[in-house]
Formats: sequence, structure tokens, C-alpha cells
Amino acid sequence: MMFALKGNAQWKNEKANKDTEIFRYDIECEGIAKLGSKLVKVWSYSKNPKHAISHAMKNAVHGIIFKGFGGGGQGCTSFSPLLKSAENASNHEAFFDAFFADGGEYLKYVSAATDGNIAPGDRLKISKREYKIGAIVNVQTDMLRKRLEEEGVIRGLTSGF
Repeated sequence: MMFALKGNAQWKNEKANKDTEIFRYDIECEGIAKLGSKLVKVWSYSKNPKHAISHAMKNAVHGIIFKGFGGGGQGCTSFSPLLKSAENASNHEAFFDAFFADGGEYLKYVSAATDGNIAPGDRLKISKREYKIGAIVNVQTDMLRKRLEEEGVIRGLTSGF
């Protein structure tokens, strides 16, 4: 019985991962956050809104590492991605696979900035079969940077040029 439940949960995660086409998202600054953090809105795409919501935190951490975002209103400034080179990402593929696995270490660096409810304007039906869901999250960028430095994925700010 336990095997069947585990298999079903694993199947749902795989379906959610496929449904959101992992790391298909947009990221933007949402406002001023605590020192060492970034408050961002992540727009995730999915056939099922519940899947997009569950992947918002993963997408936010991914965006901070690989995409960055432009500035905007509400005191926002642009933010360059922590990882500047795609080559570094491929050199550390095993680390990132484990880091972004379901329930992975990425969860240590992100938290929901709201009560988990999605505002009506942040649930958009963009086609007959797809939604675009916006979720606001807080990413602890300083701690994330430190972890990536420890792993050797990025160079420290105090290292030479």
C-alpha cells in the first residue's frame, strides 16, 4: 500500500514538472525586501494553476541564479544573475540537479511573501489550455550567494578579478 502511495505522489510530481516545463517563467522585482533578500514576483506557466503555484519558489531561486531582473517602480533596482556563465552551470550540473530536485536545498533560500493565496489579477488564462500565475516570494540572495561560493559555482565577491 505504501509503495502505491509513493508511486502516485512521484507520478504527480513528474506530471507537475512536465506540466510547468520546468523553469519556464518570468521574474520581476516586486518591491523592497529585507537586507540580503529580494522580493520578487514570479510568473509561472502551466496547464494547471496548482502546478504553477507549486513551482513559483523553485522558479524564483532559479531566476536569481540564472536570469536576474530589470529595475522598476517601488524602489526596485535591476539585479544581475548570480551565475554569469552558462559554462559554470554545465560544470556543476550534478549540484544543480540535486539543488532543484523536488524538496531540494533551494527551499532553504525562499519563502512565500503572502499567505499563499493568489490575487485575482495574478491568475491569467492566456490560452485555451494554459495559465500564467503570479506569486510573490522572498529570496535570501546573500545566503544563496554564499552557498554557491562554498560549492565553487561562483567566485566570492572578495576574490580577485
